[in-house]
Amino acid sequence: QVQLVESGGGLVQPGGSLRLSCAASGSIFSINAMGWYRQAPGKERELVARIIDGGSTNYADSVKGRFTISRDNAKNTVLLQMNSLEPEDTAVYYCNAYILIAIGIGWKDYWGKGTLVTVSS
Repeated sequence: QVQLVESGGGLVQPGGSLRLSCAASGSIFSINAMGWYRQAPGKERELVARIIDGGSTNYADSVKGRFTISRDNAKNTVLLQMNSLEPEDTAVYYCNAYILIAIGIGWKDYWGKGTLVTVSS
């Protein structure tokens, strides 16, 4: 059983900052990619940022220069530092990880339950 648990969401004023954290736990053999997606009301879920095991990253154009993703492989955690937040960043943010639980089982996507980020004055 694998669990992803997010924390760090909340209410922040425009221009403010938040840091999201996600910890993966359970029967994990290896983690390839970890990342963050978000879903705003009435919109589809979209990629925010992703980091591969080797450290390479990719970001949505809308967050480049404002958000930074990082990862602690020893702790199976991924962080998302969000600066200069805008009302358009309001959404539920979901942690995602591409995990191998055992040799021969195959890689699989796992998701957290989400954490709400609200940017409003």
